[in-house]
Amino acid sequence: MKRRFGALLAGVSLFAATAASAKVFEPTSFTLKNGLRVVVVENHLAPVVTQMVWYKCGAADEAPGKSGIAHFLEHLMFKGTKTVPPGELSKIVGRNGGTDNAFTAWDYTAYYQTIAADRLEMVMKLESDRMSNLVLTDPVVLPERDVIVEERRQRIDTNPQAQLAEAVNAELFANHHYGIPIIGWRQEMMQLTRQDAVDWYKKWYRPANAVLVIAGDVTPAAVRTLAEKYYGNIPAGQPQLRNNRPQEPELPGERRVVLRDAQVRQPSLVREIQAPSYASDGKEHAYALQVLADLLGGGSTSRLYRSLVVEQKLATAVSADYTPESLDRFAFALSAQPAQGVAIDKLEAALDAELAKLVKEGATAEEISDSKKRLVDSAILARDGVTGGAYAFGLALTTGQTVEDVEAWPDRIAKVEKPMVDAATILVLTKNANVTGWLLPPEGLTAVSDSTPVAPSQSEGPAGAIR
Repeated sequence: MKRRFGALLAGVSLFAATAASAKVFEPTSFTLKNGLRVVVVENHLAPVVTQMVWYKCGAADEAPGKSGIAHFLEHLMFKGTKTVPPGELSKIVGRNGGTDNAFTAWDYTAYYQTIAADRLEMVMKLESDRMSNLVLTDPVVLPERDVIVEERRQRIDTNPQAQLAEAVNAELFANHHYGIPIIGWRQEMMQLTRQDAVDWYKKWYRPANAVLVIAGDVTPAAVRTLAEKYYGNIPAGQPQLRNNRPQEPELPGERRVVLRDAQVRQPSLVREIQAPSYASDGKEHAYALQVLADLLGGGSTSRLYRSLVVEQKLATAVSADYTPESLDRFAFALSAQPAQGVAIDKLEAALDAELAKLVKEGATAEEISDSKKRLVDSAILARDGVTGGAYAFGLALTTGQTVEDVEAWPDRIAKVEKPMVDAATILVLTKNANVTGWLLPPEGLTAVSDSTPVAPSQSEGPAGAIR
């Protein structure tokens, strides 16, 4: 099973924008007697269907000393049940022309298959089976623990950019579990046991703690029949409350992380600022913050790209990213890469000057209008595929939102006006309570920088997710 380490610094991702197309999704939603929430998104453009099961648990729900258990169990979910041998689920899906995968984030864990619509019953049977019948033994668990430790070595321990992201995140969230890597700290990962995995599975992997999303060439009636047949008889389990998470106090001041590594060929700068989410205190700023992130660094016409890359030629890349889809306050992030021969402190000074200018003068009405249009227009792409709706609703329903919130997204973006953007700007850009990270080569070595400007790109997956 291929698993890819997602960007730790979340962007204004396709999945955030996906929500804007909810009005064309026109989903059907119902709940089974055992508490399983089901959302059906019809899309009859092709005879294809996506099944996603989202569990309301992630790395931020782990107990102290057990970091990485959420991601570890994601791996173990492919190790077989009483009737399906280890690895066979993916082989069955593949033989039937489908694809499958999974990912873990701080707030959720999700599993999915995309396959021909007439194979939906098959994958529902397989997925419901491992929801309740997973078999875990030491001969299966312990070798897979070595796999995740090696994954950390390859994805983080030998990757300076990932190390910087991990260090900055740990500084920004010194108390909240968002500061703990999704993959886990190495020394704790090495101590995870079969019993840890069993306990996590029994606690969280139950219908009352899950969301099933079916999107594609289906009807709600057919999905309900299959859902009741395969998921309906699974015991509900006890819904788990997630309101006892340690919260992050306001940072007392600016913090800095400087990482030097011989592998660095392209220096970079990143700054993270605590910011509200859709579900946290301060959520009234969330939609304006999305507009702010887009107009600051959402594309080659954005304010920071025009100034730092095109006009001043101080950077080759720049972006502004914001992640509203989290249960608790998360981050508003800025990043930039200096052009050849440009000192990183000079680039940071120019970045600060642009941010100060925006705080003083505010965004223009034209910038705000253009950003709102881009955000809403980008969501139109989601309706052409079978995964957009599945991601949008699964992500929302595991991070404190409702189906109605998803449906209202385009209207709420459309209602963002200049005073709201100006207020959001002051909220995040006037704080000295932020974390700035520099990634540099060792002292005395000159980094080789690609001088070709790179337009900002959108994240390919959910914020912070590990596959």
